[in-house]
Amino acid sequence: MMAAKTSIDEFKNLLNSSNRILALCGAGLSAASGLPTFRGAGGLWRNYDPTSLATPKAFQRDPVLVWFFYAWRRHLALKAKPNRGHYALAELAKKKDNFLCLTQNVDGLSPRAGHPESKLRLLHGSLLDNKCFNECGYIDRNNLSDPVCPALAPAAEDYPSHQTLPLLDPNVPVPSVKTEDIPHCPNCKTGLLRPGVVWFTESLDGEMLSEVNDWVDQERIDIMLVVGTAASVYPAAGYTFKARDKGAIVVVVNPDADSSRGLTPRDFFFQGDASEILPQLFEGVIGKMDEYGNIL
Repeated sequence: MMAAKTSIDEFKNLLNSSNRILALCGAGLSAASGLPTFRGAGGLWRNYDPTSLATPKAFQRDPVLVWFFYAWRRHLALKAKPNRGHYALAELAKKKDNFLCLTQNVDGLSPRAGHPESKLRLLHGSLLDNKCFNECGYIDRNNLSDPVCPALAPAAEDYPSHQTLPLLDPNVPVPSVKTEDIPHCPNCKTGLLRPGVVWFTESLDGEMLSEVNDWVDQERIDIMLVVGTAASVYPAAGYTFKARDKGAIVVVVNPDADSSRGLTPRDFFFQGDASEILPQLFEGVIGKMDEYGNIL
């Protein structure tokens, strides 16, 4: 089978003439911002598989432990800065009227890069949102407090790179914190607040998915951008196939060469860091970008 195209100039011509564009982004988009992958170095967090902490049952069993894990992730996300890839996508969204970006990332970097809210869907929620575990409907959106409450301050500490944060050392006990001292719902007064992310065993927001499906079904899609994700987890993975069925040319940006599998000769594959490649790909529409993400 012939390989996908790799010409930046050819893609620029395609982008200039394209109308409807769908993008799907994953952890690779935020890699240049210095954020670790979900599993972290070595695949463990304090000898826990992080996926074992990302469930409603884990929160019921030990809400303090789960909150410490997410408070640490919040701290890293708030310390991080959007990279040129985030800014390039945000600028493209501003330039193209019929553009929709679906992100699997929960780090809040795309909104902080100025990506128009109407053209961004947070498939897996946000670390910066807190919502009632009792599902009373209360949501505290875009909470930038770090720590999220005084009791979780150990998760927001910084140590020199040669030292290990005590919270991350499995040989150091998790700080003793009472359940009454972690965030509680101010609305129903009875429930705990929890991170506003989609946990394992939970469904994605049905109303949001309906909106996305309606957008996809409206008319032809010209380009399907797949950035920094293997697109292997459903329902997100299904959008590549749906877009192709609507006529889209699939464009993959990923450092992993295996990500080109399944692409056809009409598609594009750009191997490398999204923060370096996206500004080049979009230059004909958004203009030249400096090293800080500013348009020159």
